[in-house]
Amino acid sequence: MTTHVDRKLEELGLSLPEAAAPVAAYVPVVEAGGMLHLSGQLPFKAGQLVTGRLGDGVSLEDGQEAAKLCGLMIVAQVKKYLGGDLSRVKRIVKLGVFVNSAADFTDQPKVANGASELMVALFGDAGKHARSAVGVPVLPLGAAVEVDAIVELA
Repeated sequence: MTTHVDRKLEELGLSLPEAAAPVAAYVPVVEAGGMLHLSGQLPFKAGQLVTGRLGDGVSLEDGQEAAKLCGLMIVAQVKKYLGGDLSRVKRIVKLGVFVNSAADFTDQPKVANGASELMVALFGDAGKHARSAVGVPVLPLGAAVEVDAIVELA
């Protein structure tokens, strides 16, 4: 089933990665009360994890791209959970963006825009969401960015 989101991905020259398997004792998606709660997703490019610390060797632009890659993984997880039917997504409710940051790096909101702008590009007004963007000293496996989400279903 081809959805509006699938067409937008194609228009943007983007493709969804294969939904990543959990790396510890959790599940990628939990459905409760008409909402999908997605575990934190990491950025993969060509099958390789994007690692490093913003403000210490990783540029703002690379951080934004890493956040966008996390956003693509979120959509991939949702699509897998919904059996391919992204038309069931009513709204992206919230993104939580965690940025592996040097102590003096303060542009976490700009990094988070990589994921936020992707959601709006793919879902239109339904992609506009609440968000937190937080700097942390380390992320699992040395990832540059991690993003979790809450998604409302139709």
